[in-house]
Amino acid sequence: MESIKVSANRRSESGKGVASRLRATGKIPAVAYGKQLPAQALAVSPDAVKQVLASAYGSNNVIELDVDGKDNLTVLLRDYQYHPVSRHLLHADFVQIHLDQPVDVEVPLELPGKPVGVVKGGTLRQVFRKLPIRALPNNIPVKIVHDVTNLDLDGHIAPKDLALPEGVSVRLPPEQTIASIVHEIVREEETAAPGAAAAPAAGAAAAAPAAAKAPAKGDKK
Repeated sequence: MESIKVSANRRSESGKGVASRLRATGKIPAVAYGKQLPAQALAVSPDAVKQVLASAYGSNNVIELDVDGKDNLTVLLRDYQYHPVSRHLLHADFVQIHLDQPVDVEVPLELPGKPVGVVKGGTLRQVFRKLPIRALPNNIPVKIVHDVTNLDLDGHIAPKDLALPEGVSVRLPPEQTIASIVHEIVREEETAAPGAAAAPAAGAAAAAPAAAKAPAKGDKK
């Protein structure tokens, strides 16, 4: 993985008014923090954040954050916010990392192939679209891929079945189901012919008018 360089400037003010003025200059408020890094208020270009998100690794891409041309922080994009209407970036959070220490992130899980169980009428249910993993920052994979062609009815995939890149582990129990092939069990009453249920109802409906016409005991003719 190649790191992406992002320039940032320290800011001393905060608040909605300050954030609005900052955005008017083409920057957005941001913050960088870590276990050994007190929170630092920053300003960054939204285009730089979009560049990170558009990369193959997305928010898992290692970033070299150049602060005022003086300090260089190695970070990941931990969080970001969009405006609900304009979809403009409003804020970004960066967390400091160290290249020799593993990090916890999530990566997409792709399951290519048409399972045997699906051909037989089953349905592929993917429980996890993203997998929580642990790896050194430069070993984070773009995604994890597992071919499901041979997966039969009632078959399932667990973390222990995955071929993971070296140094990558899944932060789930080894037997945890992450995808399976299921089939619906239809109850007998649901498969009964529609006429079977309709016949008694029709008989009852026909009997109702007859009962209404029959004179009650004691009525005068």
